[in-house]
Amino acid sequence: MKKRRQAKILDIIKNGSVETQEELQSRLLEAGYEVTQATISRDIKELRLVKDLSESGRYVYSTVRKSDKDAFSTRAAGIFADSVISVDNAGNFACVKCFSGMAGAACAAIDSMQWGGVLGTIAGDDTIFVLCKSAEEAQGFKSSLEKSLNVKNS
Repeated sequence: MKKRRQAKILDIIKNGSVETQEELQSRLLEAGYEVTQATISRDIKELRLVKDLSESGRYVYSTVRKSDKDAFSTRAAGIFADSVISVDNAGNFACVKCFSGMAGAACAAIDSMQWGGVLGTIAGDDTIFVLCKSAEEAQGFKSSLEKSLNVKNS
């Protein structure tokens, strides 16, 4: 439940501005997660969320500060290590297999990294499809993800 809730938190802050823990709590409740403020506070700490200045001039929760890309890559690698089972590619698609319920968090991490050559992603419960610009980009994505994970495909 914790991993799914945290994946939902990443999804919520990715798709909208969240300024306070109370606002995050409200959005989680709308999504079916009844949690306390203390739980949200722990999740924010574990996910290493930060408040960053938005384009509207307000401070909102974010997965990464603009000047903190390397630290985020380390966190994303941790999310991948806990989530990803294998990665493969066919044509200009890559397919990332994850443990059940973990594809959302891994997909949010991929999206946040703004990987060159990736046009878009879509996640189910345990699978992520990654659309790349070309077959070469898909192979490069697969290779990069494998290197960061040290994953061996079955």
